[in-house]
Amino acid sequence: MAIKQEIEKKEKRTCLYDKHISLGATMVTFGGFDMPLLYQYAGIAPEHLAVREKVGLFDVSHMGEVTVKGPDAERYVQHIFTNDVADAPVGKIYYGMMCYENGGTVDDLLVYKMGENDFFLVINAANIDKDWAWMLQQAEGFDIDLQNRSDYYGQIAVQGPEAEHTVEVVLGLPCAELTFYTCKVIGDVIISRTGYTGEDGFEIYASHDYIRDCWDKLIAAGVQPCGLGCRDTLRFEVGLPLYGDELSEDITPVMAGLTLFVKFDKPEFVGREALLKQKTEGPQKKLVGIELFDKAIPRHGYTVLNMNDEPIGEVTTGYHTLSTDKSVCMALIDAAYAKLDTEVQIQIRKKVFPGKVVKKQFYNKSYKK
Repeated sequence: MAIKQEIEKKEKRTCLYDKHISLGATMVTFGGFDMPLLYQYAGIAPEHLAVREKVGLFDVSHMGEVTVKGPDAERYVQHIFTNDVADAPVGKIYYGMMCYENGGTVDDLLVYKMGENDFFLVINAANIDKDWAWMLQQAEGFDIDLQNRSDYYGQIAVQGPEAEHTVEVVLGLPCAELTFYTCKVIGDVIISRTGYTGEDGFEIYASHDYIRDCWDKLIAAGVQPCGLGCRDTLRFEVGLPLYGDELSEDITPVMAGLTLFVKFDKPEFVGREALLKQKTEGPQKKLVGIELFDKAIPRHGYTVLNMNDEPIGEVTTGYHTLSTDKSVCMALIDAAYAKLDTEVQIQIRKKVFPGKVVKKQFYNKSYKK
């Protein structure tokens, strides 16, 4: 087994760091990287609405990339990944999780089928070191070439109803033929159509210099730069999970309602037995949506109560949504209270606000299928 580690310990700034500074971005630490929170003094609303109505540009170069190649590449990916990539066509992308033996989530990720026994894995920035160590541990006995390429790739995401036109016209990258969750390679550039906003969009992976050039062209064309603030509000509105909030070592895919991406008909993957047992018996806690009847804003960690004022769980993510003008949250609560329309309460500082259980998707997705 050939293994190569290309990431070095150093100050974590993406290849676009100086671009953010020049645009006056408010910077924050996220996943060990210095990242833009927002660019607008008016707050995140203009960036959020740009993505919903037109097009926005995100620096997502902090994400990690791992390549898996070799005779056992598919067997290895099948072993570590909850979804099923067997006989996948080249260019197909799959969403799923890597899990511990007890069913807890190592990370959620995207798996790109780049060629025969050639896979490209995209992992969360905060988990790069942890994921890499776990992948190495799982690689014993597989004839693969496993490489951590996180330090090589820059990545931008162009998201919104005008994304396709923008990528084709401004960047000159043909992308219209890509369908949802597919990718292709153009020279040394990988372009995919997935998105984390609920809108149509594209991700471009390439060298740092290429990504910097793309950024400059898009900004010069008037595309709105967008920070982590609206990235979170956008993904939240359409019910997409964030590792550390809706998934974690203690929150399994079954608890999070993501069993669609756990293929139990596969004969083997890490965590399969624990997840199957939890699915069969029913999890003790479930991730739900909650809508408050008031304008109060539920935040991460706030306590969820039943109507007898007894604690039954806590909020994972909450906002007063920009697209629907409602106070909503996702929360991990006792399964007995997870049925739709069940009345619950949320403790916000010293007051208790009533609400009800609703679907986790608070805004309709607009992907191009």
